[in-house]
Amino acid sequence: MINKGTALFTLVSFLLMACNGPSAGPKENDNQKSVETTTTVQDESQQEKELKNETSKKNVDGNVKAEYRVDEENWSFKSIGDANPKVVLLTFDDAPDKYSLKIAQTLKRLEVPAIFFVNGHFLENDENKAMLKEIHEMGFSIGNHTYSHVNLKQLTEKEQEREIVKLNNLVEGITGVPPKYFRAPFGSNTEHSKKVAKKEKMLVMNWTYGYDWEKEYQDKKALTEIMLNSPYLGNGANLLMHDRKWTSEAIEDVVKGFQKKGYEILDPKLIETPA
Repeated sequence: MINKGTALFTLVSFLLMACNGPSAGPKENDNQKSVETTTTVQDESQQEKELKNETSKKNVDGNVKAEYRVDEENWSFKSIGDANPKVVLLTFDDAPDKYSLKIAQTLKRLEVPAIFFVNGHFLENDENKAMLKEIHEMGFSIGNHTYSHVNLKQLTEKEQEREIVKLNNLVEGITGVPPKYFRAPFGSNTEHSKKVAKKEKMLVMNWTYGYDWEKEYQDKKALTEIMLNSPYLGNGANLLMHDRKWTSEAIEDVVKGFQKKGYEILDPKLIETPA
């Protein structure tokens, strides 16, 4: 028979063991769980912020929200909201002839965007079709520069529409995506060509300045200097260049020169279009 003293001693011993023994372990585990929980919450919070930032850049259709709008007074681009106003847009006409792919490869290496405005007569062979597809797959935007590079003011309305729509269909057949931008040869738009472009959900644009077709600037150094120091350079400038040897040679220095001046190269995908 167990007496009261023995029972009391046993009870006290049991309680002491319960307090001093395994308690250290759970406290350590609780602390670890607390740290893990805090870290998880922080990670989730960061992920939420990144997702929110990414979502804020897109509209309800999942497309990137427009941050710039064309100014038809000088064909530059005005920032929308708090978008950086100090930008320039790079564009290249008469693509893809001989140097477009090399220009695109240089821009890709420099990690800057551009629009390549194409002509249909350059896409009548498989080699140039493959070139256009590669430029598109590198992430560059494709624009419509008409099929035959003719002055639209010299054509009937039906002929104008054919010049524009035929090229759109050709480009979409090659890249899977129709052009979102339209530039008439010689900057020679008509009221009808503007209507057709709008119907095709393309943004009509000309340019702020360009020089590489002029004889005195058909040289790497001369072209670089005038592009960087033109009196027409300003925020949102729409820069016109072409598929030319000297342009291909100058483009890296041109890009780096603009960046040194504090200009950001405008991503065409941030431009407001009818689409």
